Amino acid sequence: MRISAIIPTWCEAACIGAAIDAAKRVADEVIVADAGSPDGTARIAHEHGARVVHAAKGRGAQLCAGADAAGGEILLFMHADALLGAGARSALLRRLEDPSIVGGNFLLRFEGPGPLAAALSLANDLRRRWLRIYYGDSAIFVRRSVYEQIGGFKPFPIFEDYELVRRLERRGRTAYIRDVVVEVSSRRHAQAPWTTLASWVVLHTLYSVGGIAPDRLVALYNDVRARTHAHGQSSSVSRY
Repeated sequence: MRISAIIPTWCEAACIGAAIDAAKRVADEVIVADAGSPDGTARIAHEHGARVVHAAKGRGAQLCAGADAAGGEILLFMHADALLGAGARSALLRRLEDPSIVGGNFLLRFEGPGPLAAALSLANDLRRRWLRIYYGDSAIFVRRSVYEQIGGFKPFPIFEDYELVRRLERRGRTAYIRDVVVEVSSRRHAQAPWTTLASWVVLHTLYSVGGIAPDRLVALYNDVRARTHAHGQSSSVSRY
């Protein structure tokens, strides 16, 4: 089975090269769906051997564009700061030997010293095991035929991954690969962790319980991230 890895990007020059190099160990092709990043992300992606497609800014729209361009029977959706560990390809293909498995994801580990990264990693593991909730940072994979049957990603600015996962879990059995780790930067939480986590709980509640559309919630999401980022030292941290 041919695997296509798809990575949406916006200003990821600092990490996209490493992400592509790691993805190439898993996938037969790597597609970077860039939204016109002004920092040279697309150029670096091309230099590292990825196929670059251009899309309107917004992770949902970019993931759709990447999937449309992909040629693999298996679609692997990754974040630009995600590094899949050794053995990911064989583990993925082994799970998909079972025709009842429609897709799944990998064990997520946040990198970084101190208790925050460890706590986030544990929380994500428990949430996946107990509630079957997971997000794009854990490297979601899906059979292309199933992806098309359930309608693919919605062009949402946020919650595009959660919304796809809900449909994927209803469609059939999924595999949670815990013997291979996808390592993700804890950069999104490091500057003001409790503010970031609290805001995400509020947003998630408004979406999943309150039924408020992602197009409306994204303004609050961007505002919180901008205020959180104001306490940091770098102006180049993206929302991806």
